[in-house]
Amino acid sequence: MGMTLSQKILAAHCGAEKLEAGQLVLCDLDRVHGNDVTCPPAIREFNKMGLPDVFDKDKVTMVMDHFVPNKDIKAAEQCKICRDFCREHTMDGFYDVGRMGIEHALLPESGLVVSGDVTIGADSHTCTYGALGAFSTGVGSTDMAFGMATGKAWFKVPSAIKFELSGSLSPSVSGKDVILHIIGMIGVDGALYRSMEFTGEGAHNLSMSDRFTICNMAIEAGAKNGIFEVDDKTLEYEKEHAQREPKIFHADPDAEYDEVIKINLSEIKPTVAFPHLPENTHTVDEIGEVKIDQVVIGSCTNGLYDDIKTAWEIIKGHKVADGLRVIIIPATQKVYLRCLEEGFIKDFIEAGCIVSTPTCGPCLGGYMGVLAHGERCISTTNRNFVGRMGDPTSEVYLASPATAAASALAGVISDPREATK
Repeated sequence: MGMTLSQKILAAHCGAEKLEAGQLVLCDLDRVHGNDVTCPPAIREFNKMGLPDVFDKDKVTMVMDHFVPNKDIKAAEQCKICRDFCREHTMDGFYDVGRMGIEHALLPESGLVVSGDVTIGADSHTCTYGALGAFSTGVGSTDMAFGMATGKAWFKVPSAIKFELSGSLSPSVSGKDVILHIIGMIGVDGALYRSMEFTGEGAHNLSMSDRFTICNMAIEAGAKNGIFEVDDKTLEYEKEHAQREPKIFHADPDAEYDEVIKINLSEIKPTVAFPHLPENTHTVDEIGEVKIDQVVIGSCTNGLYDDIKTAWEIIKGHKVADGLRVIIIPATQKVYLRCLEEGFIKDFIEAGCIVSTPTCGPCLGGYMGVLAHGERCISTTNRNFVGRMGDPTSEVYLASPATAAASALAGVISDPREATK
């Protein structure tokens, strides 16, 4: 039998002609990165090794995004550890206030990951970069330290689920609805330690923003990684953002998959994940009246320009519902600036929203939108576990930017197809 797309990339990075699921391999890394929460423990472990330097100054990246701008003294100290380490090792790959963004949006935007790479990050949503046809996966801080020191990481070669996508998305439906539909279908452990590989005509019809969102949430199905075939849209994106040449891999025609799941994108409806798991999904036409207290539009999952523009097209010229807090968070400074230049920020503010500098803040209940007792939030983020955004009695509903924006106007979870009529 042949190899899957992920297996082909891993084989190229460990010098093997053939890999099979379950093998343990030591692979060369193209990128090692972490954030203000996960880098300090990695730095402490790296320092214990007594090494003079990281394996490659150009391949280690630290992005300050979770509690940045710093919310308290502890957050400031975490960033200082990273800042001092990068200064000591004369590393340019340090991203802080003014040169910042949410890491999983910033790295592709900055061209730091390209097709064919093997990338590890000390954050579970590192699987985002599979949208570019890279093998990328989240690791712990200790593995990050080993990667910084050696430029290598151990992997158990994953088996794979093949998702054959056909058709095209309907208006007001996006990649977020696709991945919520999939997680609702297979469950939060339905792809446990497996690769989710997306292919077919439908995959090529998806935008890059849709692909980033889908791969970002592969971990919410338990996957080791999510990955798309490289096509013209991928290469066009990399031509705009990257200076390195991509390496293109394809799954073998006789690759072995655990299962093949066929999905017609034209049949996907706006979908919402109810508390307290991403698998607890309902289409908007199945939902009764669910009153909300807060809306968050942004995060590494849905903070790209296309996401913010989708929300703006629904909200512009209207007022958000009385008593509702609506928080818009562009994922990077570049996205923020483009939204500013095109007038989105003014329209959001006039509608009664606030617009934040790039941060992960509310997604993990860190700051900039923590929920009180019993409050409900509809959010474009990626997790809705108990207490995820604040008080354990609060509730988080996961949705697309279009659904979140429509809900912001109504004050209850609403169908974006109605809002755009």
